[in-house]
Amino acid sequence: MNDAVIAGLAREIVVADFFPHAPETVWKALTNGALMSRWLMEPAGFEPVVGNRFTFQTTPGGKWDGTIHCKVLEAIPSRRLVYSWKGGHADNSGYGSPLDTVVTWDLVASEGGTHVTLTHAGFELPRNESAFRTMSGGWKTVVPRLRKTADGLD
Repeated sequence: MNDAVIAGLAREIVVADFFPHAPETVWKALTNGALMSRWLMEPAGFEPVVGNRFTFQTTPGGKWDGTIHCKVLEAIPSRRLVYSWKGGHADNSGYGSPLDTVVTWDLVASEGGTHVTLTHAGFELPRNESAFRTMSGGWKTVVPRLRKTADGLD
């Protein structure tokens, strides 16, 4: 049994959609920093290269400065992108509590387009309850914005 399960309930967010685009088009929207800022947030230092560290900046809260620290864990062009997503501060509870999660984007070619699945895993409840609730709704709006960004690339 892993530590997350022992400490509390571990949760993940999964959002799946079908994009009427080739995987290469979705990959471009997913991994180009300028395009990423259209559907998620502007990344600082992002490159789809394993080991690359980058950040996002969101609204600070309590002792947390709002910086999301990420590291590319896997990058298979037009198929899979995985990165860590860490933030928060040990003195915060609720918004801005410590978060140590992983975001995975899976792209599967299909007739007429690409099946896109986002999995954001590793939320520890109850500590990450606020982030889990907020991001559960947030990713459901982000994935359609990614599709809209890809629409503009065809």
